[in-house]
Amino acid sequence: MTVSLKNIDRRTFVKATAATGAGMLVSGSALFANHFQENRKKRYANVGTGSRSRMYQKAVMESYAENSEMVGFCDINIGRLKMVQKAAKGKYGLDVPIYLADDFDKMIIETKPDVVIVTTVDGFHHEYILRAMELGCDVMTEKPMTIDAEKCQSIIDKQIETGRKCTVTFNYRYSPARSKVKELLMKGAIGDILSVDFHWMLNTHHGADYFRRWHSQKKFSGGLMVHKATHHFDLVNWWLSAVPVTVHATGKREFYTPETAKRFGLENYHERCYTCPEKERCGFKLELEKNESLKNLYLDNEQYDGYFRDKCVFRPEIDIEDTMNVLVTYDNNVTMCYSVNAFNSWEGYQIVFNGTQGRLEHSIVEKLYINDGSNKNQGAIKEGGTTIKVFPLRGEPHLEEPHKGGIGGHGGGDGIQPHRAAVELLDDGAQHLVVGDVEAEGVHLQLGERRPGHLAGHHAVRHHLRVVAHPFQ
Repeated sequence: MTVSLKNIDRRTFVKATAATGAGMLVSGSALFANHFQENRKKRYANVGTGSRSRMYQKAVMESYAENSEMVGFCDINIGRLKMVQKAAKGKYGLDVPIYLADDFDKMIIETKPDVVIVTTVDGFHHEYILRAMELGCDVMTEKPMTIDAEKCQSIIDKQIETGRKCTVTFNYRYSPARSKVKELLMKGAIGDILSVDFHWMLNTHHGADYFRRWHSQKKFSGGLMVHKATHHFDLVNWWLSAVPVTVHATGKREFYTPETAKRFGLENYHERCYTCPEKERCGFKLELEKNESLKNLYLDNEQYDGYFRDKCVFRPEIDIEDTMNVLVTYDNNVTMCYSVNAFNSWEGYQIVFNGTQGRLEHSIVEKLYINDGSNKNQGAIKEGGTTIKVFPLRGEPHLEEPHKGGIGGHGGGDGIQPHRAAVELLDDGAQHLVVGDVEAEGVHLQLGERRPGHLAGHHAVRHHLRVVAHPFQ
């Protein structure tokens, strides 16, 4: 079955993405549930051993050790490789071989993994995804799958060519609050949806951290419209059971600049926090030496690859936007106004659905955190930080309670059990449709993808990516 985005309808899209079997699955425990189909242990290799890899390593070597085994680590940084190898031996008693990035093929040949877990810098995801499938492996990749439509197309084509499977990991759909919103919309609590207003705020702790790291360069991350907003577009596509048709977008970087450093009373920007002569006066300083996880992962190993985890957030070479606005039209004629700003005083989001029978307002306030690889609750919700309120067109407004359950980060999505990662088919598609595929990821990517300096403008999303689904089984 071949499905073109140019002529796709909602029913076809839902069934096609469900039929491929490659899931956008929750991190941690649920990630590996769909791989345990055989009696033998599933063999995993991990390329990219930075902070994001920790939750995958724990799932393989601890949570699902009975069914899975880690057979190889690969990275560009020999110091970090030795560190993760030592940790596997010390904590789990495992002797896992290590390979530098140039020896990726050698690792595949020697260790014979069933699945390669890709947690490298986003801009290099496609290289390892393509090569792993060529060498006969399935792939599990951190989101976003890649950073532009051309690379996305190459992955889709390679999946069809090789018959291998690429799983893109999302977890926001599994949050109980977001599942409740989906349920209310499906039940027709506000009638037919006509428009959406969605605004995401990143604070100057977590939000600022994107401007210190490799994410601050579009060639590595695609910008926040790809790296971060892909979560948000996935949620809206799921909530609406729709795909985008057109998008108008604009963006700018106006806060994380040398001029802002001077507004805060600093003399100038500097290379990094560790050597900054003004760091004691800077409210954006990050002290790697005082965070054990960051020190071990990055400061102690920067000698091997020259990567500074604590670059100045005000340096001029940053080329990603900190202020972004988007207008989207979906194939069911719903329109959305979306924004993300990376310098707010609180973190979380506010979303409003306007329908023929009323209005649904939903907001979440998240806790403060910086991604340090320690598996703390990233994106965990503040106590009392969730609100779901329905305003009927005629009648009194009322609060709705989120579903119970869900622990950990990303709004509680990280702790949902594997059985939630299933598609419950109805006559007209899928109920909560928590599982998607690389084709659906391509749709999200097209909403966010722009080349450096070309965020502004109009984009006909569905006429850009050729989507091919696997045959129905």
